[in-house]
Amino acid sequence: MPTIAEVLEESELRMMGAVEVLSDALRGVRTGRASTGLVENIEVEAYGTKSPLKTIAGISTPDARLIMIRPYDPSVLSAIEKAILASEIGLTPASDGKIIRLAVPPLSEERRKQLAALVRSKAEEAKIAVRNVRRDTNREIDRMKKDGDAPEDDCFKAKERLQNATKEQEDEVDALIEKKTREISEV
Repeated sequence: MPTIAEVLEESELRMMGAVEVLSDALRGVRTGRASTGLVENIEVEAYGTKSPLKTIAGISTPDARLIMIRPYDPSVLSAIEKAILASEIGLTPASDGKIIRLAVPPLSEERRKQLAALVRSKAEEAKIAVRNVRRDTNREIDRMKKDGDAPEDDCFKAKERLQNATKEQEDEVDALIEKKTREISEV
């Protein structure tokens, strides 16, 4: 039987996990600048299995409008190109046989609005995940109180701590979204 402290610790870890998932997802959302995060998690079919691009190639951004991808093994170059074309990033690879270059054009105003809406949508999903953890944990605390596994005062304090953790993670989501929206808006 877990203690209230263990239940709270597990809940806080799950909430932080939801925010981390959002952070990872936002790295793949295009801004007006080149970013390795835009392509590093694209799944590439190579050697009979799917692998994230970052594991089979070196990725760099020599300037604000260019992403360079240098495969560790040149034989996977065409597989990388196919994966980039199949992805939703909307960039066309240019290859010289050794290196793939992705030119990152400036975003149109309409595209900026679409990306900002996508970011807000992902943020709302993260907040819902955090709130679901809070709901489940509150139910667990109530069950522990009802079953006599935890004193009423401890349950009250645990719910306060849980609410504070929820607020903290929601504030973190808001900060991530504000930063990403600012990046999208930059020309």
